[in-house]
Amino acid sequence: MTTGQQVRSGEINRKTTETDISLKLGLDGTGYAAIKSGVGFLDHMLTLFTVHGSFDLDIAAHGDLEVDDHHTVEDVGICLGQALAGALGDKGGINRYGSSYVPMDETLARVVVDISNRPYLHYGVQLEDQKIGTFDTALAKEFLRALALHGGLTLHVDLLHGENAHHIIEAVFKALGRALNEATTGRHGASALSSKGSL
Repeated sequence: MTTGQQVRSGEINRKTTETDISLKLGLDGTGYAAIKSGVGFLDHMLTLFTVHGSFDLDIAAHGDLEVDDHHTVEDVGICLGQALAGALGDKGGINRYGSSYVPMDETLARVVVDISNRPYLHYGVQLEDQKIGTFDTALAKEFLRALALHGGLTLHVDLLHGENAHHIIEAVFKALGRALNEATTGRHGASALSSKGSL
């Protein structure tokens, strides 16, 4: 970041009867991750997202894990989407679009994003319902849906091939970080990249 450039960051505090979450996101970061959600696999995936996206992300979350991981995972997705939207403001001066292919051993995942303010998730990932630690594999889609909805993202996630559930979800989160990094990177011109003049 050059001297005098505005710091692009978002901070969200969300408290419900199910979760209590504090989240800080810096878009122009170094890959610094301090993530404690109580869901180990989610922490691992968000660390990968942060490192490969070159963001800074700080999360402290407490949820009703005695029920299951669902509320915590979904609400972290909500908070991350809201922080992203806040950090981008009017979405001026960004590339808007980003895409990434990421391999992980036998797996190849593709993530394509449009910071469009028109939330949509296409999730072309076929996974058996199973647990990775305490994490239900079905929760990956729930997280991404919450992120897209609250971040104003059109998000297309496809598994091109893969077998191991850990590898598949890991490739998706790495690709998500890289695609969002590309989409949020600056370009010449201060206005939003749209023929309408705004998003």
